[in-house]
Amino acid sequence: MIDNYLLEYLVTFAQTGTLAKTATHLNVTQPTVTRGMQRLEAEFGIALFDRRPNRITLTAAGQLAAQQAARLLQANRELVTTVRNYDQANRVIKVACSAPGPRIVVNRLAGHFPIPLRLTPQLIAPQQLRNRLLNRQLALIISNHEFQTDQVESVFIGQEHLNVNLDQFMYLANQQSVTFKELRGISFVVLNDIGPWKAIVQEQIPDAKFLYQTDYDALKELTKYTNFPFFTTNITAQHNSEDYRMVDRVSLPITDPAATMTFYATYLKDQRTFLRPLVQALGNDWPK
Repeated sequence: MIDNYLLEYLVTFAQTGTLAKTATHLNVTQPTVTRGMQRLEAEFGIALFDRRPNRITLTAAGQLAAQQAARLLQANRELVTTVRNYDQANRVIKVACSAPGPRIVVNRLAGHFPIPLRLTPQLIAPQQLRNRLLNRQLALIISNHEFQTDQVESVFIGQEHLNVNLDQFMYLANQQSVTFKELRGISFVVLNDIGPWKAIVQEQIPDAKFLYQTDYDALKELTKYTNFPFFTTNITAQHNSEDYRMVDRVSLPITDPAATMTFYATYLKDQRTFLRPLVQALGNDWPK
């Protein structure tokens, strides 16, 4: 078995091109690197280096060895990370969401769930899901994408429905519901980081203007002291009811299919038994 530090010498030499730079990069002496290279050749039983006066380069076999060594070192690092994350996952359940609504449900549940829940501070993009589950950085992801593979599965937990909150004197406020098309040309105040909802409102409402706010408190003030329409959902309206001035507002459901988003809890199949109580609790606590 070849020691990892010798593989590090080989990979670093392939990257830097000289013994001196290799030694500097690895914070060792050049004679130490030289002895390591000699030992590495002895381990392989072939010449990995072409030695000429004032110059040393990799042979073709040495180049292949360096490529394979880099892959092996990366696999070793991933192994350590995966095992550490697995250990941590059995003490704290790490959760990420793709939209703000599910974050509210998780935070509400976290206060009384028997195992500590750690919610990532940022929303997660669906394309990051698979790798972050496989290396066990996360135990559970709640997103609007369903995944079914040999290693990963998704379970339905609930739906989020979009509403628009209009000034009571707007002509649309007399209706019982509204469509995206009927909202054309209107200016809205919107929180900037709303995950997949952002693309939906931009694509579905013709000629609309969106005044995006990065800070939630700023959005809250605008909804209180201006007449700009804003969006809520069955989740956010229930959670943030005290943050909005609703006395002179009319909240209307948007009836288009795109205004309803289905969310799934996704996890590794080998964690199914461990995570089942949490998934069930999230579904039970999801606003209807």
